[in-house]
Amino acid sequence: MINDIPKPEISPGFTLEDIRKIRDWHYERYKGATSQEICEDTRRGAERFFASVKPATPEMLAEAQRKIDEACKKHKKAS
Repeated sequence: MINDIPKPEISPGFTLEDIRKIRDWHYERYKGATSQEICEDTRRGAERFFASVKPATPEMLAEAQRKIDEACKKHKKAS
């Protein structure tokens, strides 16, 4: 059984203390859970994450490549 523990507050600077909070949160959530329950919970979280990520269009990829090329040219000129 996955425990319903509220997520910890994470600081804007993401410190070692925040990592400890996350580790402790995961431990408490999954304490007593079976491997199957943990896998299903992880899969659901991954599905929510990938559903929230906007897929890149060819135009977006082309723009990103253009910006990379431009930055490389500037870097070569500065060298």
